[in-house]
Amino acid sequence: MRKVRAHLIIEGIVQGVFFRANTKDTAFSHNVNGWVRNTRDGKVEAMLEGDEEAVKKVIKWCRQGPSGAMVDSVDIKWLDYTGEFTGFNITR
Repeated sequence: MRKVRAHLIIEGIVQGVFFRANTKDTAFSHNVNGWVRNTRDGKVEAMLEGDEEAVKKVIKWCRQGPSGAMVDSVDIKWLDYTGEFTGFNITR
């Protein structure tokens, strides 16, 4: 399976709705590593690494988010896989 890295910027009603915690749980369940954080301008930013299909499943989930979220857009930048992460963290 091909390994990939994706940087996401998620816009909409995505803060205060447990988006980060649910992203972490979703990433963990698909064996995807990286991090997720809130941005000062009300968005959520994430870096995902793992098998291509698993990363795509997490991205698909991010397009909807948890109940209470209203995702307007997900900007995705595909980057070279680095393997630098050993788990998935919520950062600040």
